[in-house]
Amino acid sequence: MRRYMRLNQSEKFEVIQLVEKSEQGVNDTLKELGIHKSTFYQWYNAYLTGGYDGLANKPGRRRQYWNQIPEEEKQGIVELALEYPERSPREVACLFTDTYKRFVSESSVYRVLKVKGLIQPPAFDLIRASDEFSDKTVRVNEMWQTDFTYFKIPGWGWYYLSTVLDDYSRFIVHWQLCKSMKSTDVEDTLNQAMVKSSLKVARGGLEPPSACGGYEANELIVLRIFSFVHFLRFLILATFLFSWLCL
Repeated sequence: MRRYMRLNQSEKFEVIQLVEKSEQGVNDTLKELGIHKSTFYQWYNAYLTGGYDGLANKPGRRRQYWNQIPEEEKQGIVELALEYPERSPREVACLFTDTYKRFVSESSVYRVLKVKGLIQPPAFDLIRASDEFSDKTVRVNEMWQTDFTYFKIPGWGWYYLSTVLDDYSRFIVHWQLCKSMKSTDVEDTLNQAMVKSSLKVARGGLEPPSACGGYEANELIVLRIFSFVHFLRFLILATFLFSWLCL
């Protein structure tokens, strides 16, 4: 007999009869049949208590997890979604909480509605990001990139590093430390960058200085090294200031 094999009602009754009629001992008979002693006596006690019907396999109980949504609540979610088809899963979750006074998360509502086929596909086409820009810059000052970097200094609060980066040379044209991220801070940073680069606003965009239409390759290398050293000095100063404040 195979190990861990589940026997039906008639097979259990047959085993009991074999053990009762066997001339060998109970342990030797069960050993030959490959049945554990405790398992046999569990069957035998059930047979003595309930007879042949006591040997019937009991249906296994479905395990209920503590955070599993009951079926009646799932049905309530589906009914609300059908009653208000224009509402999103988040709105249905809020409506369910207001109606039944039971909390259910947006993700749970989404899973329940998805199983029932009530989640509509998006009406827009998802655009996949490319590995690189299709229209690349070919000269300095053709396109700039701006960004804010957050710095939290204990005892002082949040500070924001506003930077202007040239897309072609990767040179930090200008940076300044601000106390906010308002549009005026970005405008001031851009104005200072234009002053440093000797640029002025033209009708078609930034107009390069008349004395020089761009930089040579060697000058670009120097600019990148200078930009890296300049930014590295700032990081060292910020690290030293942060370490001094934490003492």
